[in-house]
Amino acid sequence: MSVDNVVLKSVIGYRKLSGGRISMDEIFEKKQEIRQGITSSLEAFSKEERAEKTRGIENRVFEFANFLEAKVVLLYMASKNEVRTEGIFRRCFDYNKIVVLPAFEITRYKIKLYKIDNPAVDIILGPRQIPEPNPERCKLVPMDCLDIALIPAVALDEKGGRIGTGEGYYDRFIPKLPITTRKVALAFEEQILPQVPMESHDKHVDIIITEKRIIYKI
Repeated sequence: MSVDNVVLKSVIGYRKLSGGRISMDEIFEKKQEIRQGITSSLEAFSKEERAEKTRGIENRVFEFANFLEAKVVLLYMASKNEVRTEGIFRRCFDYNKIVVLPAFEITRYKIKLYKIDNPAVDIILGPRQIPEPNPERCKLVPMDCLDIALIPAVALDEKGGRIGTGEGYYDRFIPKLPITTRKVALAFEEQILPQVPMESHDKHVDIIITEKRIIYKI
């Protein structure tokens, strides 16, 4: 099933559910359908196509005034269905930005922030099998120091609704960020849906950057 069909099915189903009481199980099922549809869509990209789209997002990030003006930036290292950020990471040092990465406490589902000075030695493979800061080398960064936070996402809508991997780290983390910290998600256009199902604990982002546009939350 194509991602368009999965999205249409999910949106129609979600709208029907919205007319009555929505169970957590039903929302979970809709999210899983969307995750599976996005996986199929992204796997259909050729290596060259995905690289070109990623460069488009990267270039748009460095044309975005809020990012250019930011001194302290939170980045992320991508999992399978998230936009990769290695190019943004390298360019941030060229722009003399203070680069911060998250480290994950998997037993408590918490995120700690660390400053990266030397990527060659400051980054190790974390418990989620994703690169993250080495806490023995890196300095902790208070979250109220962040000017902008790049937030990973699997799917989004134009209202800033977000579906992640399902682990819940960022849903717990986003509300703790200062209101002055811009919460910006990166996504391919194929990851932008008409509507994503949201639960009470799900958190929105302020801005979405794709390879084609910058979307401000409606």
